[in-house]
Amino acid sequence: MEKPYYAVIFTSQRTDGDHGYEAMAKQMVELASQQPGFLGVDSIRDKNGIGITVSYWDSLEAIQQWKKHAAHQIAQEKGKQQWYERYSVRVCKVEREHGFKR
Repeated sequence: MEKPYYAVIFTSQRTDGDHGYEAMAKQMVELASQQPGFLGVDSIRDKNGIGITVSYWDSLEAIQQWKKHAAHQIAQEKGKQQWYERYSVRVCKVEREHGFKR
């Protein structure tokens, strides 16, 4: 990814039961990937329901547009009402990165 770019870090604790969460999560990733400025996503959840999803965007404006997207707002409300015990959102500017791949 061309730097700098932005990362939205969504850390959450799920409630018990699925209640349509997995289907909505897949739908949100598909929809986000179609949005201008979307660069990618990484996500993981442990057996205790703690999850971290990091989405990558080319600008703060793209992040704002995704936050305001009507379908995403519906998912956000369901999250508050049904799917999450708690969550936090952090927006970070990525200026450097490095890695290793065998």
